[in-house]
Amino acid sequence: MKNYAKRLLALLLVTLMVFSLVACNDEVDDAATTSPDTGTVADVADADSDSNADMTEEKITLTIYAQYSDEDTKVPYDYAVAELAKEYPNVELELIVQAQDDGLTIQTYAATGDLPDIFQVGLAQINAFKESGNILVLDDYVESTGFGEALVPSATNLLWNEDGHAYAFPYAGNELVLLFYNKAVFAANGVEVPETYEDLVNAIEVFNANDIVPLSIFAKEGWITTALYDVFATRMAPEGIVALDNGTALASDGAYLEAAERLEELVDLGLVAEGATNMNYDQAASLFYEGGAAMFLNGQWEIQGSTDALGDDVDWMWYPVYSENSEAAHALSGGGAPGGYAVSPYSEHVDLAAEVAAFISQKYCEAKFLYRANPLLACKVAEGLEPEVAFPPMMEKLAAELNNITSTTVFSWGLNNPIFKVTLEEQSQFLLTRGYTAAEFVVEMDKAIEADQ
Repeated sequence: MKNYAKRLLALLLVTLMVFSLVACNDEVDDAATTSPDTGTVADVADADSDSNADMTEEKITLTIYAQYSDEDTKVPYDYAVAELAKEYPNVELELIVQAQDDGLTIQTYAATGDLPDIFQVGLAQINAFKESGNILVLDDYVESTGFGEALVPSATNLLWNEDGHAYAFPYAGNELVLLFYNKAVFAANGVEVPETYEDLVNAIEVFNANDIVPLSIFAKEGWITTALYDVFATRMAPEGIVALDNGTALASDGAYLEAAERLEELVDLGLVAEGATNMNYDQAASLFYEGGAAMFLNGQWEIQGSTDALGDDVDWMWYPVYSENSEAAHALSGGGAPGGYAVSPYSEHVDLAAEVAAFISQKYCEAKFLYRANPLLACKVAEGLEPEVAFPPMMEKLAAELNNITSTTVFSWGLNNPIFKVTLEEQSQFLLTRGYTAAEFVVEMDKAIEADQ
């Protein structure tokens, strides 16, 4: 009986302990889930989770294929990367320097499935990659990143493709091909700035007689030889190579045939250096900067580089005109087309890559304005920003003359017909080699134009 009583008492004590523990736990749960001072258990857990995420946020590396060859590309890129580090501290960019090969390397990356997360493209690559699915459609990101609001109204042609979609975030505005000249070299050789074709012929003869290369050109790149042909074409047909690209004109038509014939004649006279088609930008620029060449053809982005090298001794001229068609004096080669920073649809971090591409493009514009004295941009810059130094005289001159420009054409990367583009770049290079005739040029160009019709 005593044993039974002891067992019963023990059972009652255990039961009381269980009830007490349950009650305590209930009080803890109620306090944890309802206390207005401490928040819920879920809140605490989320806070811990967020805190841990901040403390251990993973570093993400994105590959980027971008121009990085001279001060005009290095300065804006470095600035954009520095700004990115402030806004995206967990993102690192691994730079792959863009090859100066008219897009061959990026095409190889696409063909082998090794596209970088972010890569620079022109219209030719956009048109090729959208067909092969190797480029991300950025329409939604234009809005979500705020890039659309940052775009300069006149630069919408640089963002939206003719099919109505966006494939790259542009940073360069509508740009122009300028003919630069060394004023000191002209003066030392007693040559006036040529205004007509006849003046240009005379200048070439004088410079050659004094061992000066009349025109330095990095003809290893087909886009600049295309631009040179376009310069001559616009002297008779202001629409230049645009009409050939659209198939509304043939290279055998009067204006375009004459442009090829005049260029052939000038090459035979010694317009460019021997082996010009093997010369890259660095070589051609050095020749001009060091006084070995009187003139230099490049985009208006060359203004800062030439100013840094030559100071007040450099300026740009309007292209010499044919005396019988002087009304084309203010028709310029250049313009704009969709292009900029594109994104691989196969990126492991595709949304982030799109954000970063948009950010880099805007900051690239900002740097070009601040440090490269270039107001011709795709994106607005923040109010109150002032250039580090005043715009060079050549840029002020260009800004003052913008309203006098009667028409522009297009750079080769803005051509729509890929067969025509490749052929024109190739044939315009051939046209800068002695012995290659305008007749041969015209035959090949007409074949390329007609092949698309």
